[in-house]
Amino acid sequence: MPGNRDEWAPLLQSLRQRRRDARAMGGEDKLGRYRTRGRLDARARIDALLDPATFAELGTLAGDSGVPADAFVAGSGLVGGRPVLVGAEDFTVAGGSIGVAAASKRTRLALLAKQERVPLVLMLEGAGHRPTNSLTAHRPAPNDLQALAELAGLVPTVAIVTGPSAGHSALAAPLSDFVVMAGQQAALFTAGPPLVAASLGEQIGKADLGGPRVHAVASGVAHNVTEDHPTAVTLARRYLSYFPGSAWQRPPRASGTDAVDTGPRGLEDLLDLIPPNSRRPYDMARVLDRLVDAGSLLELQPQHGRSLITALARLGGQPVAVVANQPLVLAGAIDVAAAEKAARFIEVTGAFHLPLVLLADNPGVLSGSASERAGILRAGARMFAAQHRSQVPKLHVTIRKAFGFGSSVMGMNAFDGQTVSLAFPGVTLGGIPAAVGGSTAKADEETRKALLDNESQGPWKLAGSVSYDEVIDPRELRNALLAALTVSSTRLSAPAEPVNHTGYLR
Repeated sequence: MPGNRDEWAPLLQSLRQRRRDARAMGGEDKLGRYRTRGRLDARARIDALLDPATFAELGTLAGDSGVPADAFVAGSGLVGGRPVLVGAEDFTVAGGSIGVAAASKRTRLALLAKQERVPLVLMLEGAGHRPTNSLTAHRPAPNDLQALAELAGLVPTVAIVTGPSAGHSALAAPLSDFVVMAGQQAALFTAGPPLVAASLGEQIGKADLGGPRVHAVASGVAHNVTEDHPTAVTLARRYLSYFPGSAWQRPPRASGTDAVDTGPRGLEDLLDLIPPNSRRPYDMARVLDRLVDAGSLLELQPQHGRSLITALARLGGQPVAVVANQPLVLAGAIDVAAAEKAARFIEVTGAFHLPLVLLADNPGVLSGSASERAGILRAGARMFAAQHRSQVPKLHVTIRKAFGFGSSVMGMNAFDGQTVSLAFPGVTLGGIPAAVGGSTAKADEETRKALLDNESQGPWKLAGSVSYDEVIDPRELRNALLAALTVSSTRLSAPAEPVNHTGYLR
């Protein structure tokens, strides 16, 4: 009936106006100042993350009319054609602080991610809970941090830190699988500089308290740092491309235009890159770049625990997780930061069924009083447990050397669930280097010589007992790993389920 349209008109006009107000964010003046610093506002960040024209907002009208979207823009969309949920703190509204309605939206997003089995991306730039929340009565209910903790190992979670993030907001970062800090303005802290000054008398700026140098280098809370907001969002999209939407799915193989350089090939230049002399350093990153599919190597936490490389890549189009010693740093010895980095990486990637490639070239876990005080035994044990419990196909290669517990944490122990265990000719192995062992044991000259001769035998004795499946020419490395993934093809295509979370730690 024509009269119905007239009755609908004022209601629809009210809806349009309310939506317009909610989407105005902090207003043109604030938005203009924000953008002049080369930053993307909350809605622009979401648009940059998602495939074009796929954003469907949730909770547009949440909160008071004077606080647009209650300073938290949220909803769903597509990344690479696959569904994700996304929320962005809006610093131009109430400093991005969390109001009562925004808290409900944050929890709703995390609960939806678990319910619908889709990844969750959070963009952090806020001051934590709004002080005025205590003046508003609200019923007890789950909060977003509880819900985020429940997502561990079930759906991929990403936190993009786009500015200073404090308190409750900042805690979303260590609860996420992948943390990107967007530019030098990004910061994370339990409490910001004013509260630190008031409570501790410490005068410190945002960058020194919780900037990229703190969390991407020292603490390891952040994984990667980018130049600006757009590159951070692009990196988040790339990270998600290696993962399934949830632990109930398998990682997506590269196909179509993404399937570049997926076939077998020899690695002739590895003979130039890797010195046979185990005392000479080389750059493992260059080896990995040639080993994996062209352009697919993505190193995570490159500035933290630098004696160990953790990276995502593709081999034959199959997403894989790579853990490799870096002989350029500490000769590849595994310190506390490296061990903790690797354990977290193995647990997260294993939860989403990425095969694990382990390339060992180390003199062991780092010894010395400083390392012991820092907790190398605990950290090394955690890394060992993570790789031992991993239920994915494991592909181990000893490149030149592996001593003591440094061999165990890198999956060299025989019959430890490896799909394949390989070695290059000339590797040196043992509990400790033979010269040191003989001296420590006060062995006679004949015993010392026997120990050195045994060490110099390389992989042949272990190959003879099938502790290694095969000793290979370095140039055969890629093809040998591709063959191992073919052996695992049935496992890699079988229906997927979440792994047991017992002992699961971020």
